[in-house]
Amino acid sequence: MLEKLIDGYCQLISYLIAALLALMVVLVFGNVFMRYAFNSGFSISEELSRWLFVWLTFLGAVAALRSNAHLGTDMLVGKLGPLGKKICMGLSLLLMLYCLWLLFKGSYDQSVINWDTTSAVMEVSMSWFYASGMVFAVLSAPILLGDLWRLLSGQIDDDHLVLMQESEEAPHPANPDHR
Repeated sequence: MLEKLIDGYCQLISYLIAALLALMVVLVFGNVFMRYAFNSGFSISEELSRWLFVWLTFLGAVAALRSNAHLGTDMLVGKLGPLGKKICMGLSLLLMLYCLWLLFKGSYDQSVINWDTTSAVMEVSMSWFYASGMVFAVLSAPILLGDLWRLLSGQIDDDHLVLMQESEEAPHPANPDHR
């Protein structure tokens, strides 16, 4: 049940990322066209594009976390046996959850501090900018908690004890057909 919910909101995030990227392209291209063709531009374009890029990055990180697409190295963990890999995976999941808490807390604090501060051009509360970290933490936590539950309940086999890819060219154990 939780897996289907996580898959569903990750699919929704993928659509949202595509929409944000399309909007960024329209804003930037439109601004460039306006500058060259009419010697003017949209003042909101640059600031909104920056904000969209920040949100796009955090949402993309959630989607990458779900598909274990973050790059890393397994130089040490790859040499360990199944028990060592399970211990390292458990520790890394707990550390990532702690980092999510830190990110959430820091983003929340910044949102509160900047609640009454507005952006220069859009004149929107800067707390919306910092809220992206909170959204990332909230959307990522169920993914990590699900992985931790699968680890502790023995639902992860030995071939899937590494939560990252060595390189973009290497197929991931969860998706061996990926090229």
